[in-house]
Amino acid sequence: MRLRLVPQETNWNFFSNPILWLGLSGAMIVGALVAFFVIGLNFGIDFKGGTTIRTESAQSVDVGEYRDALSSLNLGDVSISQVFDPSFGDDKNVAQIKIQAQDGQEAVTSDVLDAAQTALQAVVSDIKFVAVESVGPKVSGELIWTAVYAVLAAIGAVLFYIWLRFEWQFSLGAVAALVHDVLLTIGVFALCQIKFDLTIIAALLTIVGYSLNDTVVVFDRVRENLIKYKSKDLRDVLNLSINETLSRTVMTSVTTLLALIAMFVLGGDVIRGFVFAMIWGVVVGTYSSIFVASTILLRLGVKRDWSKPTDGPSGTQFGEIDA
Repeated sequence: MRLRLVPQETNWNFFSNPILWLGLSGAMIVGALVAFFVIGLNFGIDFKGGTTIRTESAQSVDVGEYRDALSSLNLGDVSISQVFDPSFGDDKNVAQIKIQAQDGQEAVTSDVLDAAQTALQAVVSDIKFVAVESVGPKVSGELIWTAVYAVLAAIGAVLFYIWLRFEWQFSLGAVAALVHDVLLTIGVFALCQIKFDLTIIAALLTIVGYSLNDTVVVFDRVRENLIKYKSKDLRDVLNLSINETLSRTVMTSVTTLLALIAMFVLGGDVIRGFVFAMIWGVVVGTYSSIFVASTILLRLGVKRDWSKPTDGPSGTQFGEIDA
């Protein structure tokens, strides 16, 4: 007996009120922007500046023990993670500790470093401080803009790819869904004041890829059905296509969420922000593939007869490329 989260054949009307879905998404985007500009993001050390300390010891790294040792020093934002490498022997346990820059300072002072070393030596007697690196506010500011450019470049690449693969209407729908997902994710991080660092940028780029994959699956079926049902209303073609791919969409999202929820519960503080962003991204990415990208495609209209070439550069000359 095979597991089915949705019936094998469905006939749900996803476009009974498309204005409602666009209005809801627009309201959520406005809320996300308000949270971003009014509350602001809780930037981590990567974007605020601070000092990274690399330690080595023969004793196994216990992140919780390290954090407890440093908590009494009131150092502000402290990030601790274990470093793994196949070349490390059993007696080489490496940790990376990031301490935010203190008020009025570009890096952690020597007094703070001495205090941190003393606190850690009290719980790990053979600990060694093998490297100390500082990141100032200027470099942190450059990292912020680099992260913004990375996300914009990913969205721009998607715009170009979908334009070549389908038509410009499909491209605008897909990009609108991606922008929707990224803005809502940023808004949630601002609202909840979850630490925002470089790992979250990696999560945003992963969300872009996940949402794009979901959207392309739906759009591919839309194009197939446009060829098959040339006289059927576009609204009906979109509904049919989404219903035909719904089982795949739900199964993919649920199985992905199962793994992510397990990581969120059991993975610890080091990856919790990244996993939370991924969980939220899977949910809004699935929603936007159906209710944002497809709704915009419905509003813009699309070429109906894909069996005939169009006059001029319509953006479909690469439509038969397998990718």
